[in-house]
Amino acid sequence: MSTLQKTHEGEHHGDFGNVAIKMTRATYVYALCASLNSCNLGYDIGVSTNAGRLVQDDLGLSRIQRELFLGSLNLWAAIGGLLAHFISDRWGRRRTFVVAAVGFILGNIIMILSQGYTLLMIGRFFVGLGIGVGLAIDPMYIAEVTPAKYRGEMVTWAEIFSNIGIVFGFATGLILSGVEDDGTKWRIMFLMGCFLPVVMILLVSCGVMPESPRWLVAKGRNEEGREILQRIYPAGFNVEPVLQDIEESIDRDSAAENGVGWSVIFHPSPAFRRMLLAGCGTAVAQQFCGIDGIQYYLLDLIEESGIESDEKQSLVLVLLGMIKLIFIVVGGKLFDKRGRRPLLFASQLGMSGSLVIVGVALLIHSGLSTGATITGLALYLAFFSIGMGPGAWLIPSEVFSLSIRAKAMSVATFLNRGSATLVACTSLSMANAIGYSGYFLLLALSCIVLFVFLYKFVPETKGRSLEDMSIYFAELTGDHSVLEAEAELVKRRPQETKEDGTPPPPPAGEVL
Repeated sequence: MSTLQKTHEGEHHGDFGNVAIKMTRATYVYALCASLNSCNLGYDIGVSTNAGRLVQDDLGLSRIQRELFLGSLNLWAAIGGLLAHFISDRWGRRRTFVVAAVGFILGNIIMILSQGYTLLMIGRFFVGLGIGVGLAIDPMYIAEVTPAKYRGEMVTWAEIFSNIGIVFGFATGLILSGVEDDGTKWRIMFLMGCFLPVVMILLVSCGVMPESPRWLVAKGRNEEGREILQRIYPAGFNVEPVLQDIEESIDRDSAAENGVGWSVIFHPSPAFRRMLLAGCGTAVAQQFCGIDGIQYYLLDLIEESGIESDEKQSLVLVLLGMIKLIFIVVGGKLFDKRGRRPLLFASQLGMSGSLVIVGVALLIHSGLSTGATITGLALYLAFFSIGMGPGAWLIPSEVFSLSIRAKAMSVATFLNRGSATLVACTSLSMANAIGYSGYFLLLALSCIVLFVFLYKFVPETKGRSLEDMSIYFAELTGDHSVLEAEAELVKRRPQETKEDGTPPPPPAGEVL
């Protein structure tokens, strides 16, 4: 019989939160570099809202073709996300950013040169692959180069910068308002999307972005991993226990699952099954609250509310984008203070109420409908941004153990983008079939169902180290395969002291 100490918040198994840890400048720089990639992802979403109608008018597309042009991006992104793990695990996190950037550049150039629907969709395919790879790598990289204490806020940077990109994409309608020709205008919009991918390639090529220390240790390059960890943590912080935890997590997961291939994903033990359910389920939940169906067609919704002027529509679009951005910043600050679960719950319930406001406003068509519709949309975007927006990428980036992280993030991205494809490609058709009012009320009901799912299956992960997750989920599920592997590692672990020099508290909790 052996006794295991319960998991707890802290940077490693011997840290019990007694030592204050400050963010280093290096961590800010690394997170900023990764977030620039997210900014480019957001720009494509935002610019598509403006460019969609311009492309339709310029190339004479049907409504269905426009739906497929916008919605197919998510399908290709799903495929890109599924491929991301192969690049990330084999060649490293840094090179994965380069692959995503090349996809953006190639796809945008093809779309700019297109004179018909076929070539346009080929370009969209490459942009989608870039988005899928980028979505899978951004939050994972930031999570792996950030101390656990600040992980919630820093991973949220990816969503913040994504929305900066969305706002900029929304603003292109105003920026290019002086361009009369529709064909020229939408091509300039997509050309502007080539700038940040070039910057991303330069940042990686010049060595500004280092490789993830977790990936380096997984590849046996411990000295390089130690060097990066020393940059991430403040001077004087002992990174050896962190390095030890990374090594042990690899051994533990391998021993528990007898390997780290796809069998862990398809035939998981209870702990890994709960990880996948929490991480992938949260990623899917983000889309079934309707965000892509609403975001891509915001201009149509604004026009449906009664605002007819193109200039006013663009101004409202930018205003809604700014509201979304502000509340993501608020959410990022609160994730590490209040926890993940409270914000996810408030987000789903708030979105449900907001969608009811929009649905009723569009149903009654009174003199107050325009104001009520815009208010409801603003509230919806605010509640989405404070929880489900950043949370849907924060949870997957931290709950998966290192041995399956890249593969599981690929699956989560695939499911997220696959769900987005379904939502975006059916939004206009469903709105035409049951009316915009009925569509919004249906989404409100969906948010309630998603709230129940999150409440039941997503545990609190605030402040826990990435290496602690497999043990934490084993405690939640009673998975003895993981706990027994941990017990063997504890037997081999030398006696340690906490960061302040005192011995750790006596073991308590799980008994094997």
